[in-house]
Amino acid sequence: MTAAPALLAGLPGCARKAPAPAFDYTLLDGTRQASAALRGQVVLVNFWATSCAVCVKEMPQFVALHQRFAARGLQTLAVAMQHDAPALVAEFAQRRALPFGVVIDNTGAIARAFGGVRATPTTLLIDRSHFEVWRHEGEPNFAALQERIGPLLEARA
Repeated sequence: MTAAPALLAGLPGCARKAPAPAFDYTLLDGTRQASAALRGQVVLVNFWATSCAVCVKEMPQFVALHQRFAARGLQTLAVAMQHDAPALVAEFAQRRALPFGVVIDNTGAIARAFGGVRATPTTLLIDRSHFEVWRHEGEPNFAALQERIGPLLEARA
């Protein structure tokens, strides 16, 4: 019976609970950050690329999620994959006026820290205790994602 939760955690869209990795990142404005500064906050991380049609299509929905929950403490990071040209990422973020942190993972270190993320889009949620509680490859169901975020914001670390 103890194997059942582990088996369920591996299924797409099912809850998982694994410590989120520590990583450093640089935002497009040049600000250097460390994931340790995000402890105590709910964090939505989206690995994406400007060359990924699904990523580009879903970005307005990430903007809407961020705008809905930012005042309640949601932090959002859009992590552009290593193969994405920094100039294209910067131009995309500026043109779309992305209201959240945009990071270029030019060395692939962030993707590796999260277990070798390769597929775009890959989206995950980190709870206030700094545990990865959900991961999804492909376009998520945004209504279901919204339902996951609300309770995480209400919970205390």
